[in-house]
Amino acid sequence: MALPKASDRRFTYADYLKWPDDERWELIDGESHALSPAPTISHQTLVLNIGKQIDDALEGTPCRALIAPVDVLLPNPDEADDQVTTVVQPDILVVCDAKKITERNVRGAPDWIIEVLSAATARHDHLTKRAIYERAGVREYWLVHPVDQVITVYTLQDGHYGRPEITDMAGERAPTIFPGIVIRWQPMLDKLPDDGPLPQEEPT
Repeated sequence: MALPKASDRRFTYADYLKWPDDERWELIDGESHALSPAPTISHQTLVLNIGKQIDDALEGTPCRALIAPVDVLLPNPDEADDQVTTVVQPDILVVCDAKKITERNVRGAPDWIIEVLSAATARHDHLTKRAIYERAGVREYWLVHPVDQVITVYTLQDGHYGRPEITDMAGERAPTIFPGIVIRWQPMLDKLPDDGPLPQEEPT
């Protein structure tokens, strides 16, 4: 899973902006987490193709699709940017409120987030980030499992994620909150390397 930066202090976005540009981090309630090394070809293929399908479907709408790395600030009410202690970089996000998007970052919960999993980040994405996205009010959260070729879908209802829906990455799938967006899985699965996603050691 993502590894905390060695420190007992709570970091803010102001601290985060001072860290080296060649390192990627997230902040979760002031605790720093290093993102994993360069993603696999399968991971990047899925991110690119899912993002492209979403972007094409959103043409002519007020919603925007973005892909990592993009800083997403999840502030407490009335919290200035430099004091924000939760900053994440989802693989794919959709934001329908243009006021949330600036040149530097996205401030506030995206409407839809998709994380493409790896062995190194699966626990972090399933547990830590799911809780953060639920708390922030992300309306729909997808976890895409390249190895198992399944997706886990959380939809916000009354401020909470209920039991997830787990389905095969086959045929077509539309998000609950955007029924007009149809993700077609087979064309992108056909582009994955013949040997499939590389096996990775389980995090210790």
